[in-house]
Amino acid sequence: MRWRNALDHAARTARLMVGVPDYDAYAAHRGAEHPGEPMMSRAEFLRNRTERRFGVGGGISRCC
Repeated sequence: MRWRNALDHAARTARLMVGVPDYDAYAAHRGAEHPGEPMMSRAEFLRNRTERRFGVGGGISRCC
């Protein structure tokens, strides 16, 4: 099963490199570190990440 974990990690890394956010990691973190607090739905999470990446709502969010 180590190869499966390595494959999952590589796929997660590749998605992050091209800007695809990881909702499952977000949900796991929120559940473990912030139990009882509200959690965004998958659609809300993707909208939030897209807005933060492309600077919707005012500021510019880019490196150059």
